[in-house]
Amino acid sequence: MTVPTDYDTGAGCGPMPPDITSQLGHVPDAPGVYLWKCADEVLYVGKAKSLRKRMRQYVSGHDGRAQIPRMMERVDSFDYVVTGNEVESLILEGNLIKELRPPFNVDFKDDKSFPFIALTLADPFPAIKYTRERHRPGTRYFGPYTDAKAARETVEVARRVYPVCRATCAEWKRLTARGGKPTGTACFDYHVGKGPGPCVGAISAEEYRARVEKIAAFLEGRQREVAAELERAMRAAAADLDYERAARLRNSLDAVRAVLERQRVVSDRPLDLDVIGIEREETIAGAHVLLVREGRIVGANEFVLDKGLDVAEAELIEGFLLRYYGTASHVPREVVLPTLPESAEAVEAWLSGLRGTKSVLTVPQRGEKRALAELAATNARHSLARYRHRTRYDEERLNRALLELESALALPAPPLRIECFDISTLHGRSSVGSMVVFTGGRADRAAYRRFRVRMPAEEANDVAMMAEVLRRRFARAAEGDTRFAKRPDLVIVDGGPPQLSAARTVLSELGLESIPLAALAKREEELWLPDWDEPVTLPGGSPSLYLVKRVRDEAHRFAIEYHRELRGRAMTASALDDVPGVGPKRKKALLKAFGSLKRVRAASVEEIAAVPGVGRAAAEAVAEALKRE
Repeated sequence: MTVPTDYDTGAGCGPMPPDITSQLGHVPDAPGVYLWKCADEVLYVGKAKSLRKRMRQYVSGHDGRAQIPRMMERVDSFDYVVTGNEVESLILEGNLIKELRPPFNVDFKDDKSFPFIALTLADPFPAIKYTRERHRPGTRYFGPYTDAKAARETVEVARRVYPVCRATCAEWKRLTARGGKPTGTACFDYHVGKGPGPCVGAISAEEYRARVEKIAAFLEGRQREVAAELERAMRAAAADLDYERAARLRNSLDAVRAVLERQRVVSDRPLDLDVIGIEREETIAGAHVLLVREGRIVGANEFVLDKGLDVAEAELIEGFLLRYYGTASHVPREVVLPTLPESAEAVEAWLSGLRGTKSVLTVPQRGEKRALAELAATNARHSLARYRHRTRYDEERLNRALLELESALALPAPPLRIECFDISTLHGRSSVGSMVVFTGGRADRAAYRRFRVRMPAEEANDVAMMAEVLRRRFARAAEGDTRFAKRPDLVIVDGGPPQLSAARTVLSELGLESIPLAALAKREEELWLPDWDEPVTLPGGSPSLYLVKRVRDEAHRFAIEYHRELRGRAMTASALDDVPGVGPKRKKALLKAFGSLKRVRAASVEEIAAVPGVGRAAAEAVAEALKRE
């Protein structure tokens, strides 16, 4: 039984028409873009080298992505567009995603526009502005910036270095309306030395354009180039005894150097690259972009994406690249990634087309670029943590998971205390059981318990072992053991119907039939319940599924950890442990003197007896025991 939840995207669509497979027979074996739809709403946009082969994977169940079965339950139709090649399909896919915002494609979590810095190059005297507007023809944009304060500060620094007009200036607007002819009235910025004064004819159009080009270089991250030119101009002005101009240039140079001092130098080489780090969680991901220009980190942008572990990392990265560079003002020579996207060659060709020259995608394995990739990944992790804290994402998701479990499993109340049990064994040896507790959807490690299975078994018998562990857990509670006093709202055992039956028998014997019980099967992530003919299948990507999987995985980890500990103890038990007259001190002295048990075995009785504290009698006993072994 599949349980729908409010996590499902869309409503009122599906099930998928039975003839959709036959319809796919008419789809061409050609590159293009496909659109899965629900009542004319586009659910997903994808691209493919072969539309027919790729789309058939969706309906045949051969697509392993977690969100695909949930999406295909809603699909009732599809469209496709044939393109000339894979690069064309990539461009069309990006444009359609940007226009249609399909719910199953990767997108930014925060549904907002990001700020840019713009130069209005189509105007007679271009102005600079901070803006969130859509890109307009004749305007050059720099960004996006995810820190609005930093973007505004950059505008002010740029104007201190090369004074140009602000787009908000009333006199500049009058000047532009007159086609660049001076208005005769000076603006406030010109009076205080922050404006160039085209409104009163104080600067020629050619000189003003030169300043705009320098500001563009500054905003591109070429600050060292700008600083070098300012220093040359300052020295030339001083040599010409034009000390007033030299002082203005010195002030501009100081502003640029202040920016350079805040930038971290990461390479002696003039690197031009973006370094992208990704941190994925259940259904969200953090992306951090380090902007490296001329070997310096000149800025950084961070984003939260609305997909995470529910899509493949390569797909997530490709979706982010399309979304980010579809609006970014600068495409670097190199983009450093944790993993190459699905269609790496097509993405490289698309980026190169945007840049005008070659742009490459790399996944560094060592060196300074690898260190930068690790830095970007660390910052992505912090970006995601800040978002979760700011939006209370974890609390909302956990609350939804508990409510979904209450509904899906027909529980009397949300399972605020969940106990999960697992068995770890190796052919019946060193068998252990684990009990992990989740309170309010969070791991309560102080309440974890572990059990060393007592039943003798030459071969593993998970079902009997599970019954023993459960019986001991609840018997301890009945005996008044305060460590087991709290009653669970839901008990989950790792396994299928056999484990469920054993657990149900134990609870019935102890008079605890009222405790809700479920068994979680590993293969299909199905939940088996007492007296239910079919298992419950929680929706892929839903908070409830992620919660029960996390609970089960934690129980498994805790059991394996204890099992390895016991096996390690058994493996380190020495043949010296059973030798009469040899206790811990003599054993330690022997191993210290010879270095290993192998060397003790190779030594003579006299050599063993020579070890301080051992003696002749003990030496003979050791030699005899090791000889027998």
